[in-house]
Amino acid sequence: MNEIPSPGRVATLHLHPIERGARLQTVESIEVETGKGIVGNPRYFERRNADGKLTKRQVSLMERELIDQHATTLGLETISPGEIRSNIETSGVNLISFIGQRVQIGEAILFVYEARTGCAKMDAICNGLRDLTDGNRLGVLAQVERPGRIRIGDEIWLLKDSAAH
Repeated sequence: MNEIPSPGRVATLHLHPIERGARLQTVESIEVETGKGIVGNPRYFERRNADGKLTKRQVSLMERELIDQHATTLGLETISPGEIRSNIETSGVNLISFIGQRVQIGEAILFVYEARTGCAKMDAICNGLRDLTDGNRLGVLAQVERPGRIRIGDEIWLLKDSAAH
């Protein structure tokens, strides 16, 4: 596989709790499984849709820089890591540009298939945040194509042959 270097890195990692709306757990690394998602992410691992098939929504990613921009716009000092409810927060990369492509993060390969959309939980963080996240300003969703471990600090590589999905 040919890789195109990217300056992007994993800034923080988070797991969803069992209880809806509870705070995400910050972790040092995650393990992902092909087609299933993040091991130990109880509400989303091996999640199935109405017809019983595994869902495409396996990993969510968002740029830390974008989170910081939203905080500044809303007059907040910061939005804490994990508060925006993304599994992987990144730095130094434009995730929206990866839609329809494959990326390698740590040992894993993910297929980035669409932009995330906001929900009412965004306004629970701060009134107006949901509106700020409209127009591809809430990161992306991805499927796991190759299993492996992802750690804080891992580089994010766009794969040259990524359009062959």
